[in-house]
Amino acid sequence: MADEQDAATRPLAFKIQGLTKSFGIRRALRDIDLEIESGKSVVIFGPNGAGKTTLMKILSTVMNPTSGTILVNGLDLKKHAWEIRQNIGIITHQTLLYGNLTGYENLNFYGRMFDVPDLQTRIREIVSLVGMTARQHDRVATLSRGMQQRFAIARALLHKPSIVLMDEPETGLDQEAIPLLWNAMPDESGRRRTIVLVTHSLERGLELGDNVIILNRGKIVFEGVREALDLAHLQATYRNSTSVSV
Repeated sequence: MADEQDAATRPLAFKIQGLTKSFGIRRALRDIDLEIESGKSVVIFGPNGAGKTTLMKILSTVMNPTSGTILVNGLDLKKHAWEIRQNIGIITHQTLLYGNLTGYENLNFYGRMFDVPDLQTRIREIVSLVGMTARQHDRVATLSRGMQQRFAIARALLHKPSIVLMDEPETGLDQEAIPLLWNAMPDESGRRRTIVLVTHSLERGLELGDNVIILNRGKIVFEGVREALDLAHLQATYRNSTSVSV
């Protein structure tokens, strides 16, 4: 209850109005309107080419929209990109790590970039969280794909972001490491982070998401609150809008 009351006093994590993205004559996103409350977890489904990754790149400030407005924690994405980046962690199927550096050196680099206070202590904490203390001084390129992804989780959470964006984050993770992802839900004070998750796993998404969105051909074709979902209707919509079997 206290967590819900706290979230209610915070601005929306994302307020998106009229968002479009075009690549030449191809429109990847078409007039997206979306509000995501602070502390909520939102799962996005959709087929390849639906616009999911494009949307995530825009939300993470990696890509500029063609038109529309986006407020992140009340800040205009176009005017406050740097401040917004300091409040977002990103976990994707790409690790975003430098292979010629060790895990520790990668975290030290990112920590200095985000001006993380008491950085050495924070690195020890986050490396321990992902179970990589013994391998932190190995070059990333020499590690298995699963180990690299563990360091990618550490990188994303190092600066204690209030928002975590996950684009197919389970790729390469072993079964023991997958629960580490969901440690991203609460922050260090126990307050829920805002999570936006893109996944092809309907079962996993329904387990984790407070809200469910299906994106197809750049448009939102379904949006609902998990508790109020008609599962049969959702499965039918999912089958009709994706090439992935349920």
